[in-house]
Amino acid sequence: MLSRSLKSKGSLPWVRQGLPCIGRRYLADVVDVKNIPNENDKPFQVPISEKSFETYHFDPPPYYLETTKNQLKKLFQDMTTVRRMEMAADNLYKQQKIRGFCHLSTGQEAVAVGIEHAITKTDKLITAYRSHGFTLMRGGTIRSIIGELLGRQDGISYGKGGSMHMFCESFFGGNGIVGASVPLGTGIAFAQQYADRNNVTLNLYGDGAANQGQVHESFNLAKLWELPVIFGCENNQYGMGTSAERASAMTDYYKRGQYIPGLRVNGMDVLAVMAAVKHGKEYVTAGNGPLVYEYHTYRYAGHSVSDPGISYRTRDEVQSQRSNDPISNLKARMIEWGVFTEEEAKSIDKEVRQMVNKEVEAAEKMPEPEPSFDVLYQDIYVRGSEPHQRRGRTIDETIYQS
Repeated sequence: MLSRSLKSKGSLPWVRQGLPCIGRRYLADVVDVKNIPNENDKPFQVPISEKSFETYHFDPPPYYLETTKNQLKKLFQDMTTVRRMEMAADNLYKQQKIRGFCHLSTGQEAVAVGIEHAITKTDKLITAYRSHGFTLMRGGTIRSIIGELLGRQDGISYGKGGSMHMFCESFFGGNGIVGASVPLGTGIAFAQQYADRNNVTLNLYGDGAANQGQVHESFNLAKLWELPVIFGCENNQYGMGTSAERASAMTDYYKRGQYIPGLRVNGMDVLAVMAAVKHGKEYVTAGNGPLVYEYHTYRYAGHSVSDPGISYRTRDEVQSQRSNDPISNLKARMIEWGVFTEEEAKSIDKEVRQMVNKEVEAAEKMPEPEPSFDVLYQDIYVRGSEPHQRRGRTIDETIYQS
């Protein structure tokens, strides 16, 4: 434990208690919002439940969020799209059209969507292997993501990355080695600082990686150099088939930075996630150094699609967690606030379902990579940066001349 002697006079309280839960399930409040404008693009404030945050050496975010009707509808649409895309991937895997690993994020949609709506495209993000939702939010398309899962040439990584290795501008993956993305993300934050960019790096990892040495080494360097990075433990309560309580002697992952301020966020509430990341970005880009966040969430599916997810937890537990669904939570509040009606919500879901089905159908028609050496080696180097002896030459030419 961190010595009490390190707590200076006048510093913030060690912990602000919050997030009361029953069986590890956070309860979302529905609060009346007055003076909601008729215009879809006019800003107004919505409340954030006081149960949403626990802090460590850190002031909590405001317990309200300024937003618009259009943005709230987009949050709902984005989470619904991620959910439908993951359901489509699950179905394709069960049809044996997707092979290998396939890690879904059903239940965790509020984390990816809330983060994206709190940052800009010039901010950077890196995560672990449960990355489909982040890839979509960062700018990937459903077609390219599903195409990648199917191993097609027009997939986002040309069919060579699969579920765990997807990339696009300002998004550095999708990384398959547990914990290895954390030092990479720290390096990205260092590059941003070195280039004098007023941006933040979101550096995400799972609770299963939280005990690794490289994570804490990254914390140390980030604090030494006051890097513009928000480390984020996406705690879905199970690392593969092992519960957080069985794997970690201390499960308050937001306190793991010790000398770095921290925040635990209700990761089943997209508005809380969005408010927390906005607050954190302001802190970090003001030159205050790194933060350690913990997004407390839950995955409904198993570790991967091949894992039924019920050998180490009960069906009752999963069903209980589904009653705290992030999409249903937001939908209930939006109806309560008069942002949209039940019928409008159903219409959005129907449109999303049709759009996802169309994109999946297009992905299935993508060509498979040609079985040639040129295709095999074409992405070892960034295109155009190949060694001089390889530029403009085919594999066959290289073999014949060697």
